[in-house]
Amino acid sequence: MSKTVLITGSSAGLGIALSVGAAAAGHRVFATMRDTSKRAALDHAAQRAGVQIDVIALDVQDAASIQSAVDQIIAETGQIDVLINNAGAGFVRSTEQADEKDIDWVMDVNFMGVVRCTKAVLPHMRKARAGHIINISSVGGLVGQPFNEIYCAAKFAVEGYTEALACYVGPAFGIDFTVVEPGGIKTEFASRVLKHVEATGGMLEDEYLPILQQYIGRSQARGDVAYQTPEEVTEVVLQCLKSETPPIRMRTSNWAEDLCNLKTGADPDGRKMQTKVRADFLGAD
Repeated sequence: MSKTVLITGSSAGLGIALSVGAAAAGHRVFATMRDTSKRAALDHAAQRAGVQIDVIALDVQDAASIQSAVDQIIAETGQIDVLINNAGAGFVRSTEQADEKDIDWVMDVNFMGVVRCTKAVLPHMRKARAGHIINISSVGGLVGQPFNEIYCAAKFAVEGYTEALACYVGPAFGIDFTVVEPGGIKTEFASRVLKHVEATGGMLEDEYLPILQQYIGRSQARGDVAYQTPEEVTEVVLQCLKSETPPIRMRTSNWAEDLCNLKTGADPDGRKMQTKVRADFLGAD
């Protein structure tokens, strides 16, 4: 069945793959980005795939921009069936090195952006008694990693936010919530992170440098084993979108499953934990 799908962060990488993949699956896709002048890569990918995609402006850091985009979609289609919160930004700095403005930016894009977009679509999904909100997180939302503590904190927040909504909004109003936890993705995401590091002073010559070099060396030694293409991650997301009982959380690769297994092995999809929370806090089955 065709659905109306809103996707954030669609100017590059996974956002393009998700937009094209969802359109190819027969859905009406509204691909959004902060600056629509950067739509060329998406347009080219859509043309190659032979699909039609609506492109509209949406800045996840601006509540008015989000509301305007949601209002436009509702005016055109009358509904938003799926929201994929994909927009995000990486950040590699130790806490001591991180500037407070950068910390605020990382938390705002990765966490508050998810909250703002969810807040804007929930009234429409609640009225329809249906919908699916898919939040693109990371294995970094389950496992803290060196020099990624600020980014991981933002993604941990997305995980908790998703779990909490799923335990009461979901059952009460027929809305599904899923958090997707990829490992590495072969996109320009990593290069954007490195560019940001260079733009904010480069690799600092301090006591953290040898540890950072170890971290980079191990990342290089792993090679491609930890990485998926955007299309591979998209395929997992589309399977989730089709599911009648979508998981609350899901990894997208064997590597990601293995990394997170100590935390997820007893409850891979999060449903056992949801059942316990609903029983303990709401007295519900």
